[in-house]
Amino acid sequence: MNEQQLNALSENLLPGLLGIEMLSIEGKQVRSKMKLKPHHLAPNGYLHAASIVALADTSCGNGTIANLPSGAIGFTTIELKSNHLGTLREGTANCLAKAIHTGRTTQVWDAEVSCAETGKVLAHFRCTQMILYNK
Repeated sequence: MNEQQLNALSENLLPGLLGIEMLSIEGKQVRSKMKLKPHHLAPNGYLHAASIVALADTSCGNGTIANLPSGAIGFTTIELKSNHLGTLREGTANCLAKAIHTGRTTQVWDAEVSCAETGKVLAHFRCTQMILYNK
């Protein structure tokens, strides 16, 4: 599945509602972005951590879809971790996700979320995906 197909599929789901846009999916690397709007912010006026996690997890998940092994029917996230290093009030958050491991039963992905305007790193993210098969 390519980035246009994934954007269309996500249109009325959480990634689409948050404005997450896949820019490229090339092999084991995914680039995406999310233009910040008021609904991405926490009550304190800064970017909500869940918005960053949604961007990173969606990017890694779409990379997993693009790299499913033969016979797999899908995946589910079984673990995730994020370290938040900065925040934003406006602008665009970029994400670069890379596969660390693409096995038959699991995949591990790392993502870096940064400010598009300044390049400042906002978060480092890692997740483990369990690959699903029909029984």
